[in-house]
Formats: sequence, structure tokens, C-alpha cells
Amino acid sequence: MPLISTHSKGVYVIGVTPFETNGAIDFASLDRVVDFYYAKGADGLTILGMMGEAPKLTQAESVEVTRRVLLRSETKPVVVGVSAPGLAALGELSKAVMDMGAAGVMVAPPSALRTDEQVINYYRNVVETLGPDVPVVLQDFPLATGVQISSSTLQTIFAAHPSIVMLKHEDWPGLQKVTDLRTAEAKGARRISILCGNAGLFLPEEMQRGADGAMTGFAFPEMMVDVVRLSQQGKYNEAHDLFDAYLPLMRYEQQPGLGLAVRKYVLEKRAAIACSAQRRPGLSLSETAKREIDRLLVRQEARLCSVRSSSAR
Repeated sequence: MPLISTHSKGVYVIGVTPFETNGAIDFASLDRVVDFYYAKGADGLTILGMMGEAPKLTQAESVEVTRRVLLRSETKPVVVGVSAPGLAALGELSKAVMDMGAAGVMVAPPSALRTDEQVINYYRNVVETLGPDVPVVLQDFPLATGVQISSSTLQTIFAAHPSIVMLKHEDWPGLQKVTDLRTAEAKGARRISILCGNAGLFLPEEMQRGADGAMTGFAFPEMMVDVVRLSQQGKYNEAHDLFDAYLPLMRYEQQPGLGLAVRKYVLEKRAAIACSAQRRPGLSLSETAKREIDRLLVRQEARLCSVRSSSAR
């Protein structure tokens, strides 16, 4: 299985972890949803992220989920989230998944970090723990972690550690970071792959600013695949038209605390997973919310028909 690098591009879907109603991992649905992501055009997967309910899994479950996804992915690259409060657990899981064939690991900063110096020291410790040969994705997600990392601090970290090859960019607002990093690269700084999160909510703008693709979850991964493809071809108007058709559902999914329930509900409706259950604790959708989502899906399909009709002219 190939390792990720500073030139990795495309769409790495953040995979959900399917559960049965009793909280057990649904491995049959895990196989099914992996197949679903690749059938919709995903270039790779990222598993055990925040929306993959990683904190609710035991270390042994995390290893088994990784083993199953790697087996199903064959030659496709799979990045594994290994963020943990302590470096010992992070190092243990990283070694296990890399030995199984993962393409790299993703590390978010712990929420206790406050200063630039603390952030820089943390990632130095991460690289020392993992060794220089493990490709690392730095997850910059201040809305979830509470850790603010400036463009200049990111550049300092990237310059010091060649094994950090990718930024999962999901600051909000954060488009300027993409511009800052690409401007620095043009002036001689080391290139870094930039894949973007936030459920793809700013994907067209991120692509125009120089991002390499998306690393996020959405129940319609084919949208992200096509937006990235069209953007890479310079067809920005077409990319925006397609993106706009999905925007109401993406907006609905952005409700804090409820987003994963929405995503899993739609994935169940698309037969990608058997059950939309989350492992406790987790919010569930009311019948009213389900009707709202169903309405959004009907309207989305109508807008897509219009976009397809316009593209065919």
C-alpha cells in the first residue's frame, strides 16, 4: 500500500464506524461502506477520526477496524487517526497500524496546548515518538480541539519535520492559511499536501486557493470527487454549480453535535450501512429531523437534474 507524501492529492473520505443498535461494531457494514466510498470515486480513506467515533473505541477495536479497512482497501491508501492524550498510546497504535500497511497517521494537537512554543514542541515529540519514516498528517481543527495554530507556526513545524507531509486543514475561517502556505512555497518553503475538512463546506474556495483535495466526510462523496476534479481542470464555475446543489444538506449537517447523526442517517438511506446507530454517548434524530432531511434530499436531486441538464447543453 502506498504511503502518503507531500504530493498526495484527491479525496480521502473520513470514514464512519458503523455500529449495531447494541453498540457492537458492525463489521459487515464496515466492509460495505468502504466499498461504497471507493465506488463513489474516493482516492483513499481516513479512519478513526473524530467523526469516526474513535474516542469511543478501545485500542483493540481500533486495531481491528484498521485491519478490516486495510484488507478491504487493497492498494488504496488509508490514513489512520491516532490522536491520544498521551504519546505512549499514540505511539503504540501508530506502530500497529503502520505495520499492517497504513499509508500514514493523523495527529491532532491535545486541547491543553496554548502557545506556539507548546504546539511546536508537541509535534517535535510526536515525530520523535513515531520515528522519521512514518508519514504524518497534522490535523488543524481548532473548532474541535481549541488549539489555534498560526500559518507561521505551521511553516515552522513543516520546515523542521520532513515526515509531516500533509495538513488536514479545517480552520474556520481559515482560507487565508491555504494562501499563506502556498505563497510560502512559491518563495522556497517545503511543499506540503493540503487536504481540507469541515465536511467540504468551503471546498470550491479551498481548491481555488491551492488545496490538493478534501479529507472529510459527507454522505455524498461523489460530490467532493467531482468538485476536486473540475477544480483541477480549471472548471471553477461548473464546480460551484455542482457544489451548490448539495449545499443545503451540508448546511444541515453542520449543526453542532448532530452532524454525525445526519450523516449516518443519509448513509443508511443510501444503503451504505445497515444502521445509523452511534455508540453511546451520541445524539439521535427526531422524526421531524428525519422528515426535514428527506425533504432536502428530494430537493437536492431536483437541483442535480437541473445542473446535469445545463452541463449537457
